[in-house]
Amino acid sequence: MKSDASRPSSLEPRALKIVADENIPLVRECFAGLGDVVTLPGRSLTADDLAGADVLVARSVTKVNKELIQNSSLKFVGTCTAGCDHIELPALKEQGVGFSNAPGCNARSVVEYVLCALDILAERDGYCITGRTVGIVGKGQVGGRLYRALQALGVRVMANDPLLEAEAGVELVELDELLERCDVIALHTPLTTSGDYPTYHLFGEQQLLAMKHGTVLINAGRGAVVDNRALLNVLKARDDLSVVLDVWEHEPEVDPELLELVDIGTPHIAGYSLDAKVTGTVMVYQALCRFLGLPARTSQQDLTPLPPLMKLDFTGTVDADQAASVAMRATYDIRRDDALMRRLLKMEPEARKLAFDFMRKNYSERREFSTLKIDASRSSQEVQQRLQALGFDVLDE
Repeated sequence: MKSDASRPSSLEPRALKIVADENIPLVRECFAGLGDVVTLPGRSLTADDLAGADVLVARSVTKVNKELIQNSSLKFVGTCTAGCDHIELPALKEQGVGFSNAPGCNARSVVEYVLCALDILAERDGYCITGRTVGIVGKGQVGGRLYRALQALGVRVMANDPLLEAEAGVELVELDELLERCDVIALHTPLTTSGDYPTYHLFGEQQLLAMKHGTVLINAGRGAVVDNRALLNVLKARDDLSVVLDVWEHEPEVDPELLELVDIGTPHIAGYSLDAKVTGTVMVYQALCRFLGLPARTSQQDLTPLPPLMKLDFTGTVDADQAASVAMRATYDIRRDDALMRRLLKMEPEARKLAFDFMRKNYSERREFSTLKIDASRSSQEVQQRLQALGFDVLDE
């Protein structure tokens, strides 16, 4: 997504002042060749911080609106996120400011978060995910990839997305039907408050109560898509539901009562794999280079470090379920993030907010499945196919 703004003739790349969120990984390594990079806390960024700036590189915690940019000298705004509901696009267009986001940059990371959460819950509750029906609400960048991943794993999957037309191989259903039929419901819609299909509080008390017995609800999209107060009340009344929340209404405030009742809680990090974050940074850097009419001299391969775990070797005795769980948890064990999140339960409100942001800012390195090579040459074809469907780099010879 870009504005129609063209490159100002007076803008000299080496003279750029680039203001960036301090939590964007490798932002200096990416952008330093284009000018001076100033890093600041994104959540508290003010109009004064943008004095003399040509470029703003943001994340979702910065509300880029008219008040922030109207007196600035900005020529370009980029957000290293797939979503852009924190950006007031008409304000950028009104001032002729170029824009880019990073669509799909963290989609794979979020998909893997969901798969890892389901793996943990399936083991705890004694079922296999391939025997469940999964419903996806919002079949965009993330939802679409999750749909394909689950299909590849042999899972029955359906979707609700009123903005999509029917397509071959995709089972699209109304929301009421999805609630009635699905054992797992994953939410991946943007947050909208207007239009024909607003998603704000899309899951309120009525929808939550309509979920079938034993449903797993996963929200790794936008916090306010679920009415958190209604969810708290429903969970108090129904102990058959399992809930995974990565996003929370009113972040960085987190309702400790709700946190205590969910099965897995994390601090908005589903899309925080290192690979996803570097992808987002590089995508915005490349967009800025195009805006300036310059070649991109930094690549993702140049920036991304080697993973701490590079290879697994399975024997012929492993079965597909066991191999999948071992590989996923070796790459990302979601229980660690849940345990860290629960420390918030012992804190006062202001301390909770600070700790929430601290966990995001200091998030431990997590790599994606594709960075792990797996030697499955001695394992069965079923094992190899399962690992390949999950996205691992499988060596089968």
